[in-house]
Amino acid sequence: MIKVKEFLKKEAVLVISFLLAVASMFFVIPSAEYIEYIDFRTLALLLCLMLVMAGLNALGVFRLLADKLLSKTDSIRTLGLTLNLLCFFSSMLITNDVALITFVPFTLIVLKLSDRMNKAILLVVLETVAANLGSMLTPIGNPQNLYLFSAFNMEIGEFIGTVAPYAVLSLILIVISSFLLGNEKITVKAEESTPEINKAKILIYAGLFVLSLLTVFRVIPYPVTLAITLAAVITADRKTLLKADYSLLLTFVFLFVFIGNLGRIEAVSAFLESVVSGREVPVGIAASQVFSNVPAALLLSGFTENATALLVGVNLGGLGTLIASMASLISFKLVAKESINSGRYLLVFTVVNIIFLAVNIILWLVI
Repeated sequence: MIKVKEFLKKEAVLVISFLLAVASMFFVIPSAEYIEYIDFRTLALLLCLMLVMAGLNALGVFRLLADKLLSKTDSIRTLGLTLNLLCFFSSMLITNDVALITFVPFTLIVLKLSDRMNKAILLVVLETVAANLGSMLTPIGNPQNLYLFSAFNMEIGEFIGTVAPYAVLSLILIVISSFLLGNEKITVKAEESTPEINKAKILIYAGLFVLSLLTVFRVIPYPVTLAITLAAVITADRKTLLKADYSLLLTFVFLFVFIGNLGRIEAVSAFLESVVSGREVPVGIAASQVFSNVPAALLLSGFTENATALLVGVNLGGLGTLIASMASLISFKLVAKESINSGRYLLVFTVVNIIFLAVNIILWLVI
């Protein structure tokens, strides 16, 4: 019974998406048409990128880069700025989830060693915001971007041009916010024993990453990339297969079914189109606060043709509540393990997110 409760708590989004899919089946009888709902290209690309990032992370590649970059850090302000920028820029390529999984634990270790745990809450909150906002600049930065880029056949120039103003503004805000950490002197030492790097595996994953990028930009068919990636991982590093987020993939499948069925219920479809059409940004932001921005992107995409507005809405929607972006929960869980005051963390998190969201909404209104 305890395990069931833990599962329900941990995989709330998965469970809710499953229940929504099942409920929709009472209105649209299951048939072979259900297969047409599912965007197999997005699912394949997500799995490939998950495996590549999990493999590189397990090999210690990102941790090694962080050690090198932080080796000359001499103040809490420089430390914070460096880590925030690491989260912001790395999330564009390794996704916001992987950036936080990599750098938040490292941050907590460094703060412990330098006796600066009193800075942990603000710094981790800023890293979380940085990862969520940096990831919006590329199609592979987060799941909702990959889905929208693929589903609407967006051009890369159109994609980047849409979100670039918000990314630039967010970067400026992150740099300014880093100065709130103070300027106390600290000493950050890299680990004395550096783990041996498996160069062969790194090259394999680097090649698979390039292959995935070419597939994102529609140079290589996704079945080819999926087959090569699975074959390479099974042959060279099969343990990595266990590290992909299969619950996210299942969540996508259930939501595809739910959204597909909604589209076939004429009254519901007409209502949602009337609500979403012309209001993609505010509706995307609002829906993300309740459903999280990945499900919100999938849900709303079936009822609008304005991909760029929806892209802005669900990416800015990652700011706000703790569940607005599922990546934010990663930071919260990691902080909670360190016996850091959860209530204070949530307060700081909410205030910082609201400020960043408000400033970005002002920019949207001006644009």
